[in-house]
Amino acid sequence: MQFIVLGSGTSVPHPRRASAAFWLETESGSMLLDCSADAMHRMAQENLDWSNLDAIWISHLHLDHCGGLASLLFAMKHSPQTQSRRKPLRIFSCSGLERLLKAIDESNDYGLFNQPFPLNIREFTDSGGDFKPFEGVRCETFKTPHTRESLAMRLTNSENKTVVYSADTGVSEELATFARGADLFVLECSFYEDKPVQTHLNLAEAMRIAQMAEPRKLMLTHLYPEWDTIDLPGKARGLWPGETIAAHDGLRIAF
Repeated sequence: MQFIVLGSGTSVPHPRRASAAFWLETESGSMLLDCSADAMHRMAQENLDWSNLDAIWISHLHLDHCGGLASLLFAMKHSPQTQSRRKPLRIFSCSGLERLLKAIDESNDYGLFNQPFPLNIREFTDSGGDFKPFEGVRCETFKTPHTRESLAMRLTNSENKTVVYSADTGVSEELATFARGADLFVLECSFYEDKPVQTHLNLAEAMRIAQMAEPRKLMLTHLYPEWDTIDLPGKARGLWPGETIAAHDGLRIAF
């Protein structure tokens, strides 16, 4: 599998960090994890085959995680690259996404659901959701303490390689259990020390989750601008001996 960081930042505009979006390429298909407003153009910048994307995962309804989905569907409806596409695009998400898309669609008759190809949306409300975005891959959901609809996701391929994507979350020992032993654990780490809200993580909290989860690789993402002047991997090594990677836009990891 290959994991590509499209957006390692937050809702705060940043010259080098787009808002949340990640591309996961497996041996049997491709999946977009969250879709910020920046995601569509970042996929093009990274020369990814966005027109043949197989599935999309939306973790929660904050706009820095889902605000680009309507624009992507609008683009796919009209782009020359997708007019001959016939395979379905499957969207899996937290609850409320379809209602949000319908509200946008009906505001100006965009026809977002009238694609050249079948469009399928399936929503999950809590932990324990199980789905196959395409053959050879199985996904599970886990409720996180961020918003009432927010979910983490664990993906396992046919070779039992696993990726866990926390998306936004507060402190949760149960999340560490959900992520236990992952080959790649993509965990938010919004702040270094002081945090203005309880529904995000600072570094010490993220490292405690890593200690319990014991992933093979830990990637910290959703980085606010305060991280620009801080050596994130260096600070992390003082709290957890495992491999910690600071996400940055354009980063590619194969495993």
